[in-house]
Amino acid sequence: MSTLSANDRRLGTYLKDRRARLDPAAFGFPPERRRTPGLRREEVAQRANISPTWYTWLEQGRGGAASADVLERIARALVLTEAEREHLFLLGLGRPPEVRYRRDEGVTPRLQRVLDALEPCPALIRTATWDVVAWNRAATVMLMDYAAAPAEERNVLRFMFLDPRVREAHYDWEGVARFVVSAFRVDAARAGAAEEVAPLVDELSRRSPEFAAMWRENDVLSHGEGVKQMRHPVLGPIAFEYSAFAVDARPDLSLLVYNPATPADAGKIASMVRSATVEG
Repeated sequence: MSTLSANDRRLGTYLKDRRARLDPAAFGFPPERRRTPGLRREEVAQRANISPTWYTWLEQGRGGAASADVLERIARALVLTEAEREHLFLLGLGRPPEVRYRRDEGVTPRLQRVLDALEPCPALIRTATWDVVAWNRAATVMLMDYAAAPAEERNVLRFMFLDPRVREAHYDWEGVARFVVSAFRVDAARAGAAEEVAPLVDELSRRSPEFAAMWRENDVLSHGEGVKQMRHPVLGPIAFEYSAFAVDARPDLSLLVYNPATPADAGKIASMVRSATVEG
């Protein structure tokens, strides 16, 4: 038995299991007596706008490879959670779905507690369009007071090009800004959020000739980890090793952690975070 056939069988089993968990009445289907719980195959096919025969074959493990578009429609038809949708794609295509942009929905209290537990390392949560939606106290002390900015203006690009304090904090501001623009372009495109970021791009192009020039260059860069050299107004030079992580079940969010590069830097940051906590 080939690996593909085994994957097809696992996909079919998963589809049947998710289908059996749905209440037909909740979707307006007749509540008459059914031989098995959940929706019928043809009802799922109807909701997904695909052929009932093909959907039946998928459940039987003989439907072949479904496209990302078909899996997306099936995920909506079965009302899958983000984690379930990702598992469906892993079974059907061998890869997770593309990042799907969605407007800021905030973060859960549990995720905020994760951020808080990372102190004294500054940490924050960023959307696919680089809006900052959560952060810990260390980020406020070492990076910037995100809470002081209106929620609609908490965007990394906006800070980078419009806030003189951010420019002053970077020894190589131009190099960092160029990297930020290139990486932002990749994330926005991957999330299919070109329309959503257009107003921000237009505004920054008007207000910052430097941004306009960098945006026209159309450079793209991947990002995940690196070293960040900063000039803190109180502590002076500080170096961080930063890493970006995907947030489980929220592919539209990234967790950024700034780990002090030396024990001396870690000690200075921890002391300042403790002082800020006492004062707060």
